Amino acid sequence: MVIVVSGPGGVGKGTIAESLVARLDNLWLSRSWTTREVRSGEDKDSYVFVSRSQFEKAITEKRFLEWTEFHGNLYGTPLPEAPVGFDVLLEIDVNGALSLVEQSIEALLVFVDAPSIEDQARRLRGRGDPEEEVERRILEGEKERKIASKLGAIVVINDDLERAIEEISNLINAHR
Repeated sequence: MVIVVSGPGGVGKGTIAESLVARLDNLWLSRSWTTREVRSGEDKDSYVFVSRSQFEKAITEKRFLEWTEFHGNLYGTPLPEAPVGFDVLLEIDVNGALSLVEQSIEALLVFVDAPSIEDQARRLRGRGDPEEEVERRILEGEKERKIASKLGAIVVINDDLERAIEEISNLINAHR
């Protein structure tokens, strides 16, 4: 089974994904690739950080389920190499989820959101995003919400981290 956790920047997708893998048996997290720099204070395992030339070579070799360019950086989901018997968890943006649907890859689609746009902006600022980036991510988030709605993704509001993790855990177990 493929589980997609998507949502706008700053809503806690990474924290939720890590918690799900720690909590649920037989769940494997695919690490997305990116050409962007590691943010200050960011875990270096959040992504596979690569050069643009490495990323472009992987595109040529067809090593991604999907990939995109966002704010001048490349992001991509490598073809999963999960251990046998494990479900695959993809923490990707909603456009990546759309790409999977267009490829007829069946997946449980979960869209994590902040309780409000103001809360999302506060979280982005709190992690050190410059104001210009906060504004871009807020605008992008509005578009992402519309796409998630069209895809029929299950929306989980991350107003309480533990409750959001539990809600998504229950969704995964119900779909298993």
